[in-house]
Amino acid sequence: MDKSATMPQPPSLFDPSHDVYRYEPRALDAIFKPKNVAVIGATETTGSVGRTVLWNLISNPFGGTVFPVNPKRPGVLGIKAYTTIKEVPEQVDLAVIVTPPPSVPGIVKDCVDLGIPGAIIISAGFKEIGAEGAALEQKILQVAQSGNLRIIGPNCLGVMSSISGLNATFAAGMARPGTVGFISQSGALCTAVLDWSFQENVGFSHFVSIGSMLDVDWGDLIYYLGDDPHTSSIVMYMESIGNARSFLSAAREVAQIKPIIIIKPGRTEGAAKAAASHTGSLTGSDDVLDAAFKRSGVLRVDSIGDLFAMAEVLAKQPRPKGPRLTIVTNAGGPGVLATDALITSGGELTPLSDEAMKAFNDILPSVWSHNNPVDIIGDATPERYAKALETAANDQNSDGMLVILTPQAMTDPTQIAEKLKPYATSTGKPILASWMGGKEVAAGISILNHASIPSFEYPDDAVRMFSYMWQYSQNLKSLYETPILPKPKRNGTEPSDEVADQIIQKVRASGRTILTEFESKQLLAAYHIPIVETRVATTEADAVKHANEIGYPVVLKLYSETITHKTDVGGVMLNLKDADAVTRAFNTIKKSVAEKVGAKHFQGVTVQPMIKLDGYELILGSSVDPQFGPVLLFGLGGQLVEVFKDSALGLPPLNTTLARRMIEQTKIFKALKGVRGRKPVDLAALETIMVQFSQLVAEQKWIKEIDINPLLASPEHLIALDARVVVYDQNTTEDKLPRLSIRAYPSQYIKEVQAKDGTTIALRPIRPEDEPLLSKFHETLSDRSVYLRYFSPLVLSARVTHERLARVCFADYNREIPIVAEHQGQIIAVGRLSRLHESTTARLTMLVSDRFQGHGIGHILLQHLLDIGRAEKLTRVIAHILADNVMMQKLCEKHGFRINPLEKGVVKAEVNL
Repeated sequence: MDKSATMPQPPSLFDPSHDVYRYEPRALDAIFKPKNVAVIGATETTGSVGRTVLWNLISNPFGGTVFPVNPKRPGVLGIKAYTTIKEVPEQVDLAVIVTPPPSVPGIVKDCVDLGIPGAIIISAGFKEIGAEGAALEQKILQVAQSGNLRIIGPNCLGVMSSISGLNATFAAGMARPGTVGFISQSGALCTAVLDWSFQENVGFSHFVSIGSMLDVDWGDLIYYLGDDPHTSSIVMYMESIGNARSFLSAAREVAQIKPIIIIKPGRTEGAAKAAASHTGSLTGSDDVLDAAFKRSGVLRVDSIGDLFAMAEVLAKQPRPKGPRLTIVTNAGGPGVLATDALITSGGELTPLSDEAMKAFNDILPSVWSHNNPVDIIGDATPERYAKALETAANDQNSDGMLVILTPQAMTDPTQIAEKLKPYATSTGKPILASWMGGKEVAAGISILNHASIPSFEYPDDAVRMFSYMWQYSQNLKSLYETPILPKPKRNGTEPSDEVADQIIQKVRASGRTILTEFESKQLLAAYHIPIVETRVATTEADAVKHANEIGYPVVLKLYSETITHKTDVGGVMLNLKDADAVTRAFNTIKKSVAEKVGAKHFQGVTVQPMIKLDGYELILGSSVDPQFGPVLLFGLGGQLVEVFKDSALGLPPLNTTLARRMIEQTKIFKALKGVRGRKPVDLAALETIMVQFSQLVAEQKWIKEIDINPLLASPEHLIALDARVVVYDQNTTEDKLPRLSIRAYPSQYIKEVQAKDGTTIALRPIRPEDEPLLSKFHETLSDRSVYLRYFSPLVLSARVTHERLARVCFADYNREIPIVAEHQGQIIAVGRLSRLHESTTARLTMLVSDRFQGHGIGHILLQHLLDIGRAEKLTRVIAHILADNVMMQKLCEKHGFRINPLEKGVVKAEVNL
């Protein structure tokens, strides 16, 4: 492909049409757009890093001054040198450090004392060498944070910016200008990619070697490049994820407007170990990482070539709405190869519609393939190609098209490419091409690429790109697909986190870490997860009594505070039909346990009704990943769960849509929908159970492992037959517990209040399920209210699009807390605190329905938001208000805000918390 073709510019993250406040980059400008740079460790030694960095900086003008720092030389490369950074006569924005590791903490301290805002530590020899290096890193970080110094590195190549002209690296050349932002954790890979880019004519807006991410991490750079108007896509080589919450928060925010494409080694155990030793970081489960990428809208590819090919494809062509591809070809063999590649990569061949078949019959020779791939025969003219492509594009069944050309004697590759140019962007569907050959097709390839039709040397490469595009579309769709609000329980109660916590703390206080089956089921019941009735019996007589009350047949299971795998010790007896059978079973279990592990492990039995296993045995569980914290698992359960390994992973918390996506990833999903005359399972009820289970995992932080196995699923019911829960021991302190990579719903901010006229108002954080209510809320707003809030006359149809409202309702509570005021099931006001990146300041926005203005709702909402700000440890809240919006200004003043002019027609309200 010709990578030099112009790519469209993306929108900025700052978009006033949204309720969401976009991040405006500030701190990292010192690194990417510095005015003055100091190279600490600059030297004239040929081949040294210090010499190369200095040479690159002075050879690529960035509009500022370079100051070499070297205590042993009066000058370096003809430039006056300084003994220490403190002797540099001007204010330095960026310090590039290339000195031995032991000297770095002192240098960083000097930078902090001088108020230098940015540093790149190129030096290696830190946490990647072990505990001593890790301790040195932490010392550097503590010093840096005391002065708000932002650091890239250590152990990195450096940073290039083709926008500012900065080349603060020891690479052999300067990146070509382009629109791709590239971030790599491997400096060596950076140099290889840079060399490859010269040959392939690939350009970059920014080229960053991030190193071991002591300070600046993936999230910081994703935010920065996301708001950069010169960057159209972000491509990354990742070895470890670092701060998972930071990455997910930033990726989810930016992925909607710019593709984020990642290559992440570690799919195999050997690669994971190599990555861990390289970065000194835990890599975690690769399957969990895949789940995280899907949750955040990120696309993962498997090769460096695919990384940059996808950046170009997504910049030039629209995303497909489905997985169906129509292949138009002048040769059968390449069409067959493309079909194989499509099916194996998760795509589908378009089933040609009757209308399309008729149209193809009208324009193609009678010997055409009459199927997809559409073989238009080797003598296809430019006109035949164009008409075939148009017909394929008009087929409602098709989601995208691939045009294949082989240079046969009667083929004109150049003219065919010319004929296809008008279809590049007019169909609303992606068009890819594969002009196979060498010199004969070169001119046609150039025409296609400059017309924004990506062309590939081989059709299987093109098909793989289409499948990646569809996968990316699915990831983005899942980000903001409106879920269904689960139906309330019959008793109208919310899950009881207090009851659950009491169960867990009682177990921990006793010195145990494993809950009994009975305790585990009580824990599930606290979150309204249906369980089979379970009673504890410590004697034969108790067992018979409980069995008589429950009704036969029954099941007896070992009740033990130390044994969880009951079948291993003969601790399960099924289908007991009378009292004598119960008595015998009690004694059999007691004897078996005593013989196999000792009598002390027998505390009795549990008595349960014998549930007819006429359904599917599922598993629902959670364990802790070293990078992402608690992770959810759903799949086929039962005793052979580890044999079949039919499961899907997800990150808590879930909503009904995310739960459905997990279910759909498993093979058992087809059976759950109903197969071979069997009725389907109630999937909506299963989704609700998964949501409640994820809430349990999110709220009960002392749980280390939990699984329901089996969760019996049948058309008649869903019921947990057995459960196992492991908690952290008494010696584990709260600060050592893993945290969720996605912040759970902040239920602590739910509050019921009275308006001044006595109206009852419920204040609560917004939920993804609120999209329909929010749409109705916008219908209640007058044109003036809209103008005062959005600074423009934003029409209703623009305000209530799914894309916009979904971005408002799917809040990242780690970054923003949106609160709705609800009255009689309707939203009557919305307020939001949006934390500015890298700060303890938040921006305030508020909007009250016209009907409820003047009732004190704004006062109540604002007070609640300020209370939340204090609870979130914010130090300042600001609001931008139109000068005409006198009521909002007066409201802010009543709550202690200072009002000052900001720009023409706009004032800034500000309050310290």
